[in-house]
Amino acid sequence: MLTGSKSHENNKAIVELINNLEKEKIILDFERIVHEPSPGDIDGITNKYRDLDLQVVVAVGGGSVLDAGKAVSAMLPLNEPVKDYLEGIGTRFHPGIKVFFVAVPTTAGTGSECTANAVLSGTEGGVAFKRSLRHENLVPDVAFVDALFSVSCPKATTAASGMDALTQLIESYLSVKSGPVTDALALEGIVQIHHNLVKAWENGENINARSGMAYAAMLSGITLANAGLGLVHGFASSVGASFEIPHGVVCGTMLSVVNRNNIRSVLSDSEKDNLAKKYVFLGKIFSGIETREKEWYLRFTADYLDELTARLEIPRLGKFGVTTADLEKIAGITDHKSNPVRFQKEQLVEMLRERL
Repeated sequence: MLTGSKSHENNKAIVELINNLEKEKIILDFERIVHEPSPGDIDGITNKYRDLDLQVVVAVGGGSVLDAGKAVSAMLPLNEPVKDYLEGIGTRFHPGIKVFFVAVPTTAGTGSECTANAVLSGTEGGVAFKRSLRHENLVPDVAFVDALFSVSCPKATTAASGMDALTQLIESYLSVKSGPVTDALALEGIVQIHHNLVKAWENGENINARSGMAYAAMLSGITLANAGLGLVHGFASSVGASFEIPHGVVCGTMLSVVNRNNIRSVLSDSEKDNLAKKYVFLGKIFSGIETREKEWYLRFTADYLDELTARLEIPRLGKFGVTTADLEKIAGITDHKSNPVRFQKEQLVEMLRERL
């Protein structure tokens, strides 16, 4: 069992579980994931347990814990370092075999409980990276999605993870690879977040709000796995590779800036009518108004995301050490091939500058 804290050490329910398992001659071992997982973390755990008769890997925690568990279950059958199988880093393709894997999310954000990839951070040739271990068989065998697990989630984590889920839903909805099914699921998730994120942030014990967020996060995992993501997650990858900054914070702090720039492009280009229609739909969800003109909905959507970012007190990049001197490098390695609008490097720099 992989967790992200020491909570299991003094948890009476866990103690009882361990005792009951031992009566059945089943041993439960724990590993902690205290930061975004690295290839070294995965190799260390798999080397420790590979020769044992390990039957199940269970990950209980946020996205980093779930990704770590997913990678551990995938690498236990292979006597090789995980870096060899990372996209863009390694040269080998994962065969899709794994140890039975159970995901139990305790935050409502990454949707990792429904995705086929595990994101790992490290360095290669002195260059920092965030890359995925991926195979369609790596989707968890079982996912327990229960809002009760997130009730004690801190406000800052609730905000950042919720904005991550919203980003994933909006980006998969707007993605050049989106389709009718992913659009329908994404819009349902966006509605849930619109009605529940602030409520969950204000009162963590609001179980109805927590339930809506858990459902939305799960949907975001499904939609991103099938439609892809956009520029906000491009920034999350390039910034997160070089700075110790939570993934959800990067997404939350860049969401409004990127969408405002997408919308500016829509307003200046009549050929982006399909994208404009999608933003109009978002504007109707966020405003609850059905009778305004197209331009009003687009501007309302941009303003709404600005206000949500401020309301949830999402930190700026500068708080985590990002400086003006870093912007060119970050922009140079930021990919946004699935984003509905293509931007030049200097435009990416200016977006980052807005959130320093």
